[in-house]
Amino acid sequence: MSIETAIRQGLGGSLWPAKDNAPKQQIATLPAMIAALNGAFDDISKAMKLHRVWVALAHEDIGDQHRRTTLGPLWMLVNYFAFVGTFVFVFVTKDASNPSYVAYVAIGMLVWFYLSETIIVSVSLFQREASFIQGTTLPLFVYVMRLAMQSVIRAGYSLAGCVLILLLSGYGIDANWLLSLPGLLLIVLATPAFVMVFAFLGAFFPDSEFIVGNMMRVGMFLTPVFWVYSGQEGIQKYAYHWNPFTYFLEGVREPITAGIFPTHALAVTGYICIGAWAVALLLLGRYRKHVVFLI
Repeated sequence: MSIETAIRQGLGGSLWPAKDNAPKQQIATLPAMIAALNGAFDDISKAMKLHRVWVALAHEDIGDQHRRTTLGPLWMLVNYFAFVGTFVFVFVTKDASNPSYVAYVAIGMLVWFYLSETIIVSVSLFQREASFIQGTTLPLFVYVMRLAMQSVIRAGYSLAGCVLILLLSGYGIDANWLLSLPGLLLIVLATPAFVMVFAFLGAFFPDSEFIVGNMMRVGMFLTPVFWVYSGQEGIQKYAYHWNPFTYFLEGVREPITAGIFPTHALAVTGYICIGAWAVALLLLGRYRKHVVFLI
């Protein structure tokens, strides 16, 4: 008997059994993905039926964060004014009198604060909710929506401040403001997906809490929040065109500051939203029952 024949018999008739089994493995992956998605949708469906729970918890969290303070949640509005004023009047004094630049920074800060704070806080979500996750049978998506709702409430105060700054800058309410609504809706729609993705990241890799936090702090200077891109070359060109946060900002900002409908920005934002939800659903369906062992 030849050596090749002996190897074939020992390996089940093939020199490359892994290669022969590859199609079966690929076929087996599809039912697993479908099962994961079904599990994710089931968890989300149960959580949405408990909407009163995560809405009440989100409001309670906001109240607890500002308990015994004089201004209460209005401190979020004060913080927003302080940051916008700093970047307008300190970092770029020469443009401080330009109403369009004031609006540019105000809207940029509104969107950036919402996204960055949501992402940073999401990384440690499951660790913070460990006692609830281990002691109750609530769907995991309840905790995701609890944080997402908190972010929306906090952003509401900043939005009020942004509208006030726009009015004081001479931007009267007109039809262009309505063109910003699709951008805002896409951001809100993407929020639960971002929360899930980064929460699972933090559960699997605890060090990511510090990595993500540092990256977002540096990312503010690489995102056109307060600097204006006017066709410059070098790092600003790449920071503008290849930064996904750019399109979230421009989807809300361009209708008001430039008076145009942000078709390209909304398209890119939509693709990012779809991709984030695809990853989030797979993670939720596959690992929702494993989180309790990771925290």
